[in-house]
Amino acid sequence: MSERKIKAMIAETFLEVADALETGRYGKKPVIGFASEGSEHGRENIDEAMRLIERAGNKAILIEGGDIHRKMEEMLDAGEIDGAVTMHYPFPVGVATVGKVVTPARGKPMYLAATTGISDTDRVCGMVKNAVYGVIAAKADGIESPTVGIANVDGARQAERALLRLKEGGYDIRFADSARSDGGIVMRGNDLLCGTPDIMVMDSLTGNLMVKLLSAYTSGGSYESLGFGYGPGIGPGYGRLILIVSRASGAPVIAGAVEFAANLVSRGWKEIAAGEFSRANQAGLQEILKELNASGKEGAASDNVKMPPKVICTAQIPGIEVMDLEDAVKTLWKAGIYAESGMGCTGPIVLMAEAEHDKAVAALKEAGYIG
Repeated sequence: MSERKIKAMIAETFLEVADALETGRYGKKPVIGFASEGSEHGRENIDEAMRLIERAGNKAILIEGGDIHRKMEEMLDAGEIDGAVTMHYPFPVGVATVGKVVTPARGKPMYLAATTGISDTDRVCGMVKNAVYGVIAAKADGIESPTVGIANVDGARQAERALLRLKEGGYDIRFADSARSDGGIVMRGNDLLCGTPDIMVMDSLTGNLMVKLLSAYTSGGSYESLGFGYGPGIGPGYGRLILIVSRASGAPVIAGAVEFAANLVSRGWKEIAAGEFSRANQAGLQEILKELNASGKEGAASDNVKMPPKVICTAQIPGIEVMDLEDAVKTLWKAGIYAESGMGCTGPIVLMAEAEHDKAVAALKEAGYIG
């Protein structure tokens, strides 16, 4: 062996020791494959990404030519690489990615669960699963007790009730509180910009839009310059570590995705995922999902319910899905309570007289519209 190679090996050993002392993680650095299939920014962008990766002290192998996804999968399965970063990968149903962005108001990292793939064909079930996926990604990235918030999109309130039930069942999930004055688990746009929760839960289509906006808002949209990409595909029993970037991702985002992947490998993402899924299932996750999938709602009111005499409405009940709003109003009419639908600053509300508020809450809880 030449003197030059010996010196290189010694230098690499010292670097690994230094990294272990700094991070507490021992062993060789993870090797991440980057399967590039056509960046919109050309070869220079790929070369710059590889330079940034090396400069940051991470190890990456560029996978090119032919069926690169098949090559990538073969290298993962053979243990030649520990994880991979690629574009437009077809994950199976049940697997969704958890992105990682840097929020503009505070410069704080935040995980978006989810950004690509689909964890469940039912929207609300998908969001509930995405919350667990987000916890897995955040913990595997070094956040010991991440906070969870739910973006104020369709299905948010149902997902909130399901996750509260999961917590009551024993799953250790820590909820964030909105930075807005009225607080709550359901987050607003302000919270998205500030990074109020560590994990922002949403459906993957909304998440995909959000990661694009937060990655490229400084460039006019054509160049994703900020953050860590669309994240790892996570799902029960899914054993390959594959992270997603897009063809619009610039060199800094590609390098960030490789860093994200290396962190997940170093901290044992597979074991963390298995543990979280096991604890969530023990807390009743599967039963909750089955109930959410059940068709219809008990106690839903019919269209011909007679409206009680109109009264002045000064009390309100939030937390009802917009698609359920009119049925919730008719449920109260059926109980003899005059009610109206409305839209508050945090979403849909049902209004009634102050004297009828507690009775209305009880009726809506019994019918399953609020938790």
